[in-house]
Amino acid sequence: MNQPKVADFRKIGTTVYTGGVSGKPGDVPMQIRDIMRKLQATLEEAGADLGTVVKATVYLAYMPDCEQYLNPIWNEIFGANPPARTVIQAGLENGIFVKIELVAEATA
Repeated sequence: MNQPKVADFRKIGTTVYTGGVSGKPGDVPMQIRDIMRKLQATLEEAGADLGTVVKATVYLAYMPDCEQYLNPIWNEIFGANPPARTVIQAGLENGIFVKIELVAEATA
């Protein structure tokens, strides 16, 4: 199978765009936390961090997971100043329940 070459992120000026990231197999909360750890590392490589995220797009296999799992973890991570967010129900790979992409402003 011919896999496309895809960057973890692209940086245009000070704006950082991540690719969609999925977590390791597991339950939904485990996948969300794993994704956010991966995204934090990607953002740091680009000179940004979770505190500079301005927009997030979240793809969920099941929309009820938004209220039950995503929102509490989201509030824990982003606190009182969360980024704008769009949540979309999507058909994801087998065993993958969540995929997240971010847009952030680099500080370096």
